Order: sequence, then C-alpha cells, then structure tokens
Amino acid sequence: MRLENKTILVTGSTTGIGKAIAKACLDEGAEVLIHGLEADLAEQTWAELDPERNRSDVLIADITDPGAGKKIVDAAIARFGKIDGLVNNAAAVGTGNIRDTDEAKWDKFLDTNAKAPFFLIQAALPHLEDSHGCVVNIGSVNAHCGEPDLLPYSISKGALQTMTRNLGDTLHREFGVRVNQINPGWILTENERQRKQEQGLPEDWPKQLGDFFAPSGRIFQPEEIAAAAVYFLGNESGPVSGAILEIEQYPMIGRNPPKEVG
Repeated sequence: MRLENKTILVTGSTTGIGKAIAKACLDEGAEVLIHGLEADLAEQTWAELDPERNRSDVLIADITDPGAGKKIVDAAIARFGKIDGLVNNAAAVGTGNIRDTDEAKWDKFLDTNAKAPFFLIQAALPHLEDSHGCVVNIGSVNAHCGEPDLLPYSISKGALQTMTRNLGDTLHREFGVRVNQINPGWILTENERQRKQEQGLPEDWPKQLGDFFAPSGRIFQPEEIAAAAVYFLGNESGPVSGAILEIEQYPMIGRNPPKEVG
C-alpha cells in the first residue's frame, strides 16, 4: 500500500483522469476527497470507487468560484483532519485560436486551468506544510506550444507549468512541500471519446489512428496517468520537486514526420 495513511484531494475526479487517480489512490490505501461539478455523477463515482464510503467523501464545487479553494480544502480537513496530497486535475478543455478567442473564452481557460490551481495550493499550503505533503498538477504536452486550435487552452497549461517549476523550488525550500506536474498527451477518456464523435469521427475512431498519432497502436488510458500520479504522491519519489513528466509517445516538441521510402 504505497499511500497508506495519506489523505489526497483530487479535483475533477468524477470522470476521466481524475477518477482514475482517485481510484488508484484508494487502491493504494489513501483516503480521498472526490470533487466534481455534477452531483449525480459524483454520487455514482463515489458508490463505484468506495461502496462502503469509509475512506472517501464527495464535494460539489466550481473551482472558479470566489473562495472555492478554501472551501474545498476546508471540506477535506473537516472530513479527514489533514491533507497529504493535492492533485490539481480539474480543467477546462476546448478549442480556440487567435481569431475566435474572445475575453470570455480567455478567462474561462485561465481561470480554471491556472488561477484556480494557484489558489487551491495557497489554501492547502498550511496543511501540506504540516504533513510534509505534495502537489501534483495535471498539465498537458500542449504547454510547450500547443496546436493551432488549442491556443487559449495551451496558454493556460503553459502558465500551470511555469507555476509548477516556480513553486516546486520555492515551496520545497521554504515549507518542505513538493510540487510536480504530469503532462499527458492524448488520453482516451470518456469525454474525449464523445468530443471526437461530436466533431464527426466514427464511433470506433480510437481503432483507426495511424502511426502518426499513435506509434504504439493506441493512445493512453487514464489509468496510465494515474500510475504516474501515485509515484509523485508517494514516498518513493523522495525529494523530487519541480519535475515535469511528459507522458506521450513522441518527442516533446512535436512528432517527427515519417521519411519517404525509396
């Protein structure tokens, strides 16, 4: 049990990567605060991950609301008495480019993907200092430059990555709190499967990806990201702080086009 006696707060943990992380933490012996936006989905996830409901709790909250960071942290403390790990997973995902990104769209991405994690860390810091705990931010490989139609999303993930590098040094030195980040590539979550179908791809699109997008023959599963999160949350990662782990199938700065044969 790699996370036994630890309490982990995972935002956005009713679906996808966050749900897989919450499940992995429970499987490894941790207590977990499950967080989401939809009460019915949270109830379903709670029943699935912890049927006895003796090692977890659920909180419904919008992380972009004023004071949300403190509200979420206070809920974890009220239920478990401590926080050993904060996973900033909740995120806004969507398209946008230099032509169609207005102020509302800009604010949505930056508020959700950068501002909210900052204030969650700020609210959790006294408790993380007490437990010598850690933060794991879930970013994206798009933080390095992004795709043309993922511009505001990519900018927000770039901001999160800068935050991780900065706090990974300062909080580790000053408070003994480690901060690391996972940058996933293309992940086959429930929402991603649905998004691609809404964009016109066939139902079996994950099986039709070529070598350019999936050299290994498939894209990642949420559980594979969760396994990396458990490493950073556990004691085995030792003093690692300020690290960015890229989980992708191709070089960090873009895919190499195949060479012509002949």
